[in-house]
Amino acid sequence: MTYNKKNIEDINVSGKKVLVRCDFNVPLKDGVITSDKRIVEAIPTIKYLLDQGAAVILCSHMGKPKGEVNPKYTLAPVAARLTEILGQEVKLAPDTIGPETKAMAAALECGQALLLENTRFDKREEKNDPEFAKELASMAEIFVNDAFGAAHRAHASTAGAADYLPAVCGYLIQKEIGVMGKALSDPARPFVSILGGAKVSDKIGVINNLIEKVDTLIIGGGMAYTFFAAQGYSVGTSLCEHDKIDLAKEMMAKAEAKGVKFLLPIDNRVGKAYDENTEYMDVDSDNIPDGWMGLDIGANTQKLFAEAIKGAGTVVWNGPMGVSEWTNFAAGTNAVANAVAESGAISIIGGGDSAAAVEKLGYADKMTHISTGGGASLEFLEGLELPGIACLMDKE
Repeated sequence: MTYNKKNIEDINVSGKKVLVRCDFNVPLKDGVITSDKRIVEAIPTIKYLLDQGAAVILCSHMGKPKGEVNPKYTLAPVAARLTEILGQEVKLAPDTIGPETKAMAAALECGQALLLENTRFDKREEKNDPEFAKELASMAEIFVNDAFGAAHRAHASTAGAADYLPAVCGYLIQKEIGVMGKALSDPARPFVSILGGAKVSDKIGVINNLIEKVDTLIIGGGMAYTFFAAQGYSVGTSLCEHDKIDLAKEMMAKAEAKGVKFLLPIDNRVGKAYDENTEYMDVDSDNIPDGWMGLDIGANTQKLFAEAIKGAGTVVWNGPMGVSEWTNFAAGTNAVANAVAESGAISIIGGGDSAAAVEKLGYADKMTHISTGGGASLEFLEGLELPGIACLMDKE
């Protein structure tokens, strides 16, 4: 799926009220933001609009309040952080489309910004209710979607508002679809994709789409064990989707037919139990003993994967190689992160756990692009249409 969408520079925003959907769904602990990455990523778009003399009405969801007002998911900490970063007050409206909020939006002057309260406090948001979308849009003259992390959701504030206003993307969505779009449509080769995570079923579409495009496909994480089972290996108590074994066989055959190098772990770190401090040992992939479960890739696999990544022109990585949040089972994910960082390739990290691992290990500045959306980047890699982007105006 390639997009050629209008962005904020393709439309006159000066003197206009602009509704901007951001992704401020940041992690909180006791009401304190633990990572403001998503807020920081939205700043270039917000600053451009303010500098151009627009009155900016920001909106976002936070967490899963299930359509009810829940103080735990208030955007108040986000308003405070935006105020600090922008060096000007960003007021928080009491709700999304109530009379007081509409009055605040109407009084907003050019160069000022207002943040609406959590869009998911209203149950109509996730239903993409046209009436709710219309009310939201009625406060502005232009709609900007810059929430890539929510672009795969057809909600009122991500897609619905575009039915009532001229709609363009912000810098973040432009960057996301530009970098990932080029990787899929015209990659620097060899094109290597690394897929990890727990289940094959979560990545079926992605694997099928990537087999058509990549030179090498590397599989790690929990889903590797379904592929082992497909080769007739015993997998002990490892995570294995027995109903997906035939599918795994088909995928390996498809890769072979296409001339795609399909790399699976050759050894694994296995544990006695699913526990951070469990007894563990390293064994070959065809020799996992009964009663043991695979929790990471082994040292020989780390070398094999690093070698395949070394000469790459483009690398797309989505999903950890093991239970990377546990020290004893993080070596595989760390080794892959290091190999990608050192490869010199155009490197794209598809959000979620792989992005967290890369940041935690201090490799973030060595990657070309770290996606802000796990689910959205997966659907993009799968070639699916993202409703929050499809709804925007196309360039002529």
